[in-house]
This record gives sequence, structure tokens and C-alpha cells, in this order.
Amino acid sequence: MVSEGSIFAIGNPLFNISANVPLTFLHKYGLQPANACLAEDKHLQLPQELVKEFAVEYSAGGAAQNSIRAAQWMLQVPKATTYVGCIGKDPFGQQLKQVAEADGVTVHYLLDDSTPTGTCAVLITDKERSLVANLGAAQKFQFSYLNSPEVSAAVEKAKVLYTTGYFMMANAESVAHLGRHAAKHNKIFVLNISAPFIVDFYFDKLSYVIPYADYVIANESEAQAFGKKSGWGVVLEEIAKKLSETSKENTNRKRTVIFTQGPSAAVVYDGSKLHHFPPPEIEPSLIVDTDGAGDTFVGGFLSQLVQGMPLERCVAAGHYCAGQCIQTSGCKFTGKPKFV
Repeated sequence: MVSEGSIFAIGNPLFNISANVPLTFLHKYGLQPANACLAEDKHLQLPQELVKEFAVEYSAGGAAQNSIRAAQWMLQVPKATTYVGCIGKDPFGQQLKQVAEADGVTVHYLLDDSTPTGTCAVLITDKERSLVANLGAAQKFQFSYLNSPEVSAAVEKAKVLYTTGYFMMANAESVAHLGRHAAKHNKIFVLNISAPFIVDFYFDKLSYVIPYADYVIANESEAQAFGKKSGWGVVLEEIAKKLSETSKENTNRKRTVIFTQGPSAAVVYDGSKLHHFPPPEIEPSLIVDTDGAGDTFVGGFLSQLVQGMPLERCVAAGHYCAGQCIQTSGCKFTGKPKFV
């Protein structure tokens, strides 16, 4: 049974500011359509200009926060999910809290006095999106915040704990702390690899936290990067099997590995058997925006995992949720899910 706080996630919270803009606005900031980058000095005034010059739309963002919002939407149980991260003590932070809570998520944000809230400017030209992320205060998370009364209570209450490679980059000890809690109390710990560069540049940290993971999720590019780095080759089925069989802290359950492949079948190894789970076909003309599909797959997956549903149903819910996402501009959830 799902109750308040059943799923706990921790990550880098970003305040998404989206607007339709002309190509000239992209050129002004040296940006290209259908691209993503981390903000440089020349981009620091971009969010403020976007708000001032265009009709903007706000949403809660960051990979883990997108996933937890998707899980909350799928579950339709008040405050079933909890999200933790660090934001600035500023108007964008206040608005981020409002929009996240409006999605039904309970948020516990650590407030940083000296650094602005992380933002992601989403510049839309036709159907193409150019993303400019400034992590800001998201990078200032403190391990000690996990021991605060509200966060430690949320961790204790949770049945499933989730985080991403993005968060792990600067917070491996926080991730390991949550992993140890999950292993000690036989809770489910889920890790998303997040991006190939995480594997390439933070492999030691990944190797440190993966033993705590009951479920590892990645897309095919991330999986192949992991396979190459580990000397396992690039065949997804082989990588999934080998990753599943690496050392694990909680021996009460085998590690399940899920590799998504967009419109192709997900490759899943459950610790003893290999599966291929295809997503439902979606007419290409209905696809509006693939940004956030991976995040929302995780949200759908978690929504069934926390209920103890079979693996095939968990993956099907992930595919359903991602399918809904790509038919919408931005990572937004409206109405009630029709997943059956």
C-alpha cells in the first residue's frame, strides 16, 4: 500500500523557465536549437531577460525532481513522494517550492544564503529546445542536512529511495549514506547513471555507490559507456548481466538492471533472467518533445515498484509515462494517468 512519503528522492533542483523565443535571441547568447549546455558567464543574465521580455512558463526541474513529479502524478496519492535538494534563498527558490508542491510533492529544500537557486532556461524555437542550465545552489547540498529532523524522518518513512548520477558527482557520501540505510533496513535503493560523462569522469564514485543499488537504470548510451569503461564491451545484454552480478551490500535481493532504448525494447536483467520489454508505438506526428523522457520513465517505473508490482508492469508504467511526456512540450503532467 502506498502512503505519504513512500518514495524519497534526492537530486539537483532546478527552476525551469520556458519561453518561445526567436532564433535571434539564441544567437545573442551564442546558443543553438536542439542543444543543451551549462551556463557560462555570458549566460548569467539570460533567465532574468527571459522573464522580462517573453511570456514564460515555470516548472520544477532537475532530473530526479522530474522523476519524482512523474511518480507522484502516476500514483495520485497525496504526498506519496518526497524530494530533497538545495536551493537559494531567493524569489526563484520560493517559486520552485510552490510549483513542486502544486504537483503534490513534499519538498525539503536546504536553503543556501549565498548562491542563487539553480535554473534551467528552456528556449523554444518551433519544436526545438535549447537548454541552458545553471546549477547554482543545487551544488551546495550539505551532507549534514540528511541528519536534520525533517529529512531523517522522511528517509525513515520511505520504502523506496532514488537518486541520480548527476547528484552523486558532488555528493557521493550522501548517496552512500542513503544506500547504507536502505541496505540495513532492506529498503529498495534505485540509482540512475544519468549521462555518459558521469561514467567517463566519475567512475570511481559510481563504483563506490553501485554496491548499494538494488536497481540501476540507464539509457543505451550510458550503458555502453559503462560497458567500455568496465572492459565488458558494448552489447547491452552482456553489460546488464555483468552489472547485475557485481558486488552488492544487500544480499536479500538480486540487482535488477534496466537499459532503455527510446522506441526500442528495454533490455532488463533481473539477476537471473534476461528480458526485452518493448514500449508501445507512438505515431511520429504525435511526438512533440523528447526532453525528459528518461526522467519520466523512471517516475513511472518507481510508481509501480513501490507497490510491489511485477517487473514487466514496472517497465510498462515507465514506458507509458515517457510516452505521455514526449507528446507534451516540457515535462508536464495534466489530468489523471490512464495506465492500466
